[in-house]
Amino acid sequence: MSTLIANPVPGYNPPPILPPAGGYLLLDKAKFATAFASDVDVKTASFMAASQVPWGVDALSGLVTKPAWKSKPSWYLEVRDDKMIAFPAQQFMSTRAGATVVEVSGSYVIYVSNPRAVADIIQQAASSVELAEA
Repeated sequence: MSTLIANPVPGYNPPPILPPAGGYLLLDKAKFATAFASDVDVKTASFMAASQVPWGVDALSGLVTKPAWKSKPSWYLEVRDDKMIAFPAQQFMSTRAGATVVEVSGSYVIYVSNPRAVADIIQQAASSVELAEA
């Protein structure tokens, strides 16, 4: 995430992450629905904002040394209206990974607003690979 923030792509607006408090981060509750859950009903988005779990500042700087997409097949659900990870950044990541892409409309919480799209791509991925023999 810090790489996306430090090297923004066109159309990227930084998410409304509040300044760290005690080594942890939260999204601004007042901006949560617009930035994180714009296609979720108001009651659900309000609940999500109020019940968010803070994440450690260190999570933003974690480095992946052996990304699985370099050696394993990948699938990516590109979400056009995501305001947390800009669509061009999603396109960059899915292309770099050589991923099989499915594109849908929706917010960052597509798993809440359109769980069928998420289930469909998981099913597509699961049925596209052979299981290794034990």
